[in-house]
Amino acid sequence: MHSPSTVGAKTFALFCLASFLLSLSYGSTFLLSLLIHSRGGNEHDAGSVISMAMLSTFVAVLLSGHLADALGAARAIAGMGVLLVVACLGFAMMPGFGQGLMLFGLALGLGWGVFYTLGPIIVSLLVEPQQRAKYFALLSGSMLSGIGSGPLLGRAASALDLPLTTAFYIAGVASLVGVVMFWRMGAQLKQHANVPASRISWAASRRVLSSKAGFAILMVGLGGCVFGGLSSFQTSYAAAHGLDYSLFFAGFLSAAITSRLLIAGVVVKRDAYRAACVLSGIMLGAIALFAFGVSGNLSYLLAAATLGVGYGLTYSVINGLVANEAPAGTTSQALLLFSLAYFVGVFGFPWLAGKIIVDYGMPVLMLSLLVIAALNWLITVARLIRRRLSAHKILQVS
Repeated sequence: MHSPSTVGAKTFALFCLASFLLSLSYGSTFLLSLLIHSRGGNEHDAGSVISMAMLSTFVAVLLSGHLADALGAARAIAGMGVLLVVACLGFAMMPGFGQGLMLFGLALGLGWGVFYTLGPIIVSLLVEPQQRAKYFALLSGSMLSGIGSGPLLGRAASALDLPLTTAFYIAGVASLVGVVMFWRMGAQLKQHANVPASRISWAASRRVLSSKAGFAILMVGLGGCVFGGLSSFQTSYAAAHGLDYSLFFAGFLSAAITSRLLIAGVVVKRDAYRAACVLSGIMLGAIALFAFGVSGNLSYLLAAATLGVGYGLTYSVINGLVANEAPAGTTSQALLLFSLAYFVGVFGFPWLAGKIIVDYGMPVLMLSLLVIAALNWLITVARLIRRRLSAHKILQVS
């Protein structure tokens, strides 16, 4: 294995920049609820479009290993990244809110699924195990920055009296630049690492899910439900409370970036179990603020920033855990399952969330997210207790 210094700091920086540009495409989907509302639809319609991506991500995860083996991971990302461009342009150009948009939702899932799956695998092959958490934090920070910037494009378009579709066009162009960058990096990255045995199988899945890595995989799925449910309908939440949705994404984005620059280096050196417990507790606190504590712009911004720190750093910690706790020889498969669980949450849950909003209202959705976040935190508490009991038994035996 190689450290990023061996591969080159410039190459890794370009890798992160390209990841940021591609991530704008997914970030723009947080504007779909607003776009579909303007065309006469509702949150359930938006959730249905977003959930189509969950179906295609299953295909993307299954195909990603084969594509990486055939083309190299970076060029596989570039090839399927073209679908992200198509999805953004389709959302902007397709009238109405029916089956046409669902087709572009499928395209989004294929492109995003391959990118999100292979990106961490590239990092895991480029760096030593003890450095993974740090560089996963840099990668996920770049991706979260792109995701958070997508909706801000919509707010900027509104401020300039431009149509909302402008944000989707910009995201499409940015994704195209990211595609070109990944394609050009392909040859250079392939000299340092390929993706051996990255194809998922039932045997490998059983080994991973029955290991300690299974807990991190469950947690990322639950975290995906929280993030997807909250972010996909943040425009509706803000409208219900008389707030500007851009404050959420600005607060979330600023906190996510700052925490990675100032805190991530310290967090990844700490005990991962305790860090996951504290950070998932912060995420739970953020959801509680959204449910009960938001009364104006300042509290709204505070809740968003708290979520940016809690969710963003929790993801980095458990991403490192799943890679390091996977059974020997199954790191790539564990990361594939990690991505798949994330997709189920972040793309699948919005379908249910949209239905909850339409049938029961936003407060019920917030309570649902609070329960999910609490379950996520309780998993980390249980793991700490179990580890302490195991250590106590070992001391008694010795």
